Amino acid sequence: MSEERVTVRVLIAGRVQGVWFRAWTVEQAMRLKLDGWVRNKRDGSVEALFSGSPDNVERMVALCWDGPPSAVVSRVEVLPSDAVPPPGFSQRPTA
Repeated sequence: MSEERVTVRVLIAGRVQGVWFRAWTVEQAMRLKLDGWVRNKRDGSVEALFSGSPDNVERMVALCWDGPPSAVVSRVEVLPSDAVPPPGFSQRPTA
């Protein structure tokens, strides 16, 4: 029996750039054994793709509401995704 996996695209708004949000996201996602990526967006938000067990993806989305200590998150939007990221979690260039 294969392990159930879900993948979501998450958009995080607020004071989320220049506060170590991407590096923090990589650390948290790796701890939760998620695949995917995170990047800054030109509009000042952060975008991420999380793929893994439903429980761990849900935990990661909940963590995004807090973020690292200097972040002030005003919105977390979760969208379903059909993307299949490669194994591991990375930080991508701004898009």
